[in-house]
Amino acid sequence: MNCGLVTATDEPVPLKSISVQVRVQDHVATVSSTLQYVNEEERPLEALFVFPLPADAAVCHFSAKIGEQEIVAEVQERETARDQYDDAVSSGQQAFLLEESEESPDVFRLSVGCLSPGQNAAVTIIYVTELAVQADHSLRFCLPAVLNPRYTPAGSAAGIVSEISSGCGSVPYTLTLSVHVSSPKPISKLESSCTLDPLVFLHSDHTQATVNLSPGYMFDKDVELFVFYQDTHQPSAIVEAGVTTAPSGSLMRDPVVMISLYPEFPEEVMSSLATQGEFVFVIDRSGSMDDMMHHGKEAQKRIESAKDTLLLLLKSLPMGCYFNIYGFGSRFESFYPQSVEYNQDTMDQALKRVKEMRADMGGTEILEPLKHIYSQPCYPDHPRQRWGNTKEVLDLVKHHVHSHRCFSFGIGEGASTALITGMAREGSGHAQFITGTDRMQPKVMQSLRFALQPAVVNISVDWTLPDGITVDTLSPPINVLFQGQRSLIYAQLKGESSGGSEGTVTVKYSLKDQPVTNQLRFCLKPTEETGLAVHRLAAQTLIRSLEQEERSGDRVWFGIRSNIMDKMKSRIVELSVQAGVSSVHTAFIAINKDSRQTVKGPLLQRRVPTHAAPDPQKDPLLQLVSLQKASGCWELDATLADVFGKTEDELTNQKPAQVDGSVWATLLALIWLYGCKIEQQVEWQFVAMKAASWIGSQKVGDLSQCVCVGNVLLRCQVTKETLGIKTSVFLHSVRRQKNCCCL
Repeated sequence: MNCGLVTATDEPVPLKSISVQVRVQDHVATVSSTLQYVNEEERPLEALFVFPLPADAAVCHFSAKIGEQEIVAEVQERETARDQYDDAVSSGQQAFLLEESEESPDVFRLSVGCLSPGQNAAVTIIYVTELAVQADHSLRFCLPAVLNPRYTPAGSAAGIVSEISSGCGSVPYTLTLSVHVSSPKPISKLESSCTLDPLVFLHSDHTQATVNLSPGYMFDKDVELFVFYQDTHQPSAIVEAGVTTAPSGSLMRDPVVMISLYPEFPEEVMSSLATQGEFVFVIDRSGSMDDMMHHGKEAQKRIESAKDTLLLLLKSLPMGCYFNIYGFGSRFESFYPQSVEYNQDTMDQALKRVKEMRADMGGTEILEPLKHIYSQPCYPDHPRQRWGNTKEVLDLVKHHVHSHRCFSFGIGEGASTALITGMAREGSGHAQFITGTDRMQPKVMQSLRFALQPAVVNISVDWTLPDGITVDTLSPPINVLFQGQRSLIYAQLKGESSGGSEGTVTVKYSLKDQPVTNQLRFCLKPTEETGLAVHRLAAQTLIRSLEQEERSGDRVWFGIRSNIMDKMKSRIVELSVQAGVSSVHTAFIAINKDSRQTVKGPLLQRRVPTHAAPDPQKDPLLQLVSLQKASGCWELDATLADVFGKTEDELTNQKPAQVDGSVWATLLALIWLYGCKIEQQVEWQFVAMKAASWIGSQKVGDLSQCVCVGNVLLRCQVTKETLGIKTSVFLHSVRRQKNCCCL
């Protein structure tokens, strides 16, 4: 849903334009958004604007310009700010209140106390946010346009979240967006889900560039930008100077360092993937899953995309693991009373039920199924991997972090970044967002690769600094590491150095009982022109940790606040006010004491209808995968032949005499995958691994003739050497048996 200012009769206050300036500095983005409104009514308005932001964004500036007068807001304790707003409105003054949702930190509400007839209003919001690293090592920036319903437990006081309604469509305003990128590393390219003007480099070393969104863009879907640097995945550090006028010893006074770590696991440890584990898939089956993934011609419903992805996941699981599937809405149900062993029978049963799944379970109540899952005993030697009020969910996930890893996915426009990224962070897993025309399958399979990586344990972080310098780590302890994925550490540097201009951070951990050490040396001299982005992100990180502790303490004390809890709230407010960033206990308040207007009308919101699109054709890759057996083989039959565009007789008549039907069918499937679907390899890599391992277990002889005949039959050009190169990562066990020369 796109939300905007509305009148007392539910008529929209026209949003004429949105102008956004994005400044990307290495891994951090500073975003300034200005929204232009005009009141075309004949009377003053009281109005409301509900909008989404990235989950980890730190809102650090809010101002409103009415006519020629600009009012800059300040951060105050939340209840105090609300009282000031109410007092100002009741006395006829223009007032603005910006506050974060108590349930979901990626939803904000702007209350506008008075907008006079014919008056223009320009609202400016500035925030800083970390950029997430993608599987291809790009940095993802997303400007949310769509605000779907956030998670709210049944029967709870919903607050801001209750003001959200589902739906998306065309909007009567346009977006202008300019991006400035700077980095110590050369910029390779910049891609987007939207049409961009050509990238303009400002220096010959390609460390600075600008780009604009092409004119006329209708802001009816999220804008995604992907920034590619050279050596993006290399460890780095940014040291930012503090504010000399801030109180001595405060976070804003001292330098702050942001460390980006990319662990590299030893090759011998990564040469094989885990074959054990308990995989619990938690699928949203609420009504919103009937919405389309995007507005294009090939759009499919979110529930259908989720079902296709479940098919791939189930086919890719290793034999001998355990699994279960939960669906949730206003209620929840599971395929099995408890997780079952993965074999042909259980896989067939599950796939049959997956085909029957519908988005027919009402609302979005995820808390109860999670409680049920966590109440189930874990299987020995099979670590649990889970896929699937927001803050109450995150607290529950964090409480059980030692017994599972959580991999989460946001499907379609407007998915709650707070819930998706938060569940992965607190559950020691990984988050992915599937938006626009993205295929869900590649991103989900990337997460499966992470899930099959061995668990990292005994993680420690040590600092070596010059004499006179001490460090306070502001980030929570690192409890998860994945090969090549970034981990961020914020730390406050205190004192003055008596000599030495470098520091070292060392991360130690155990991987398959093998000790590993990763180290980064960094310069203590502050980086120029960073503003206070790193300080504000560090403050936001510390505030979120304190908020989580406060919620945990509330449960321990059964709602009775202790002095400790009051001190924790005071600490959050103090940090929020000093750093000028939002928190659950503060709000931005601005009052124009010169205005005197009568305010009328309740706070309402605007709803935008959705558009339908025809169902797409079935993907032949998914058809092939659906036919694979749990063991990894295919059967030689008419349905398999149909995927290849052949008849069953054509496949059977060409079968070499020395192999049986299943080996022939499985080899044809591999040839087709490598010959016709190589660009989608990330989706079928585990399917191919199982297939090749199964062929190796059949003790077949020389398959050279089979490969040649298969190539002619399927019009491919896959050689023995090509198969050997492409499958070398997965077929180590086959090669060791040395009974299959072409693989």
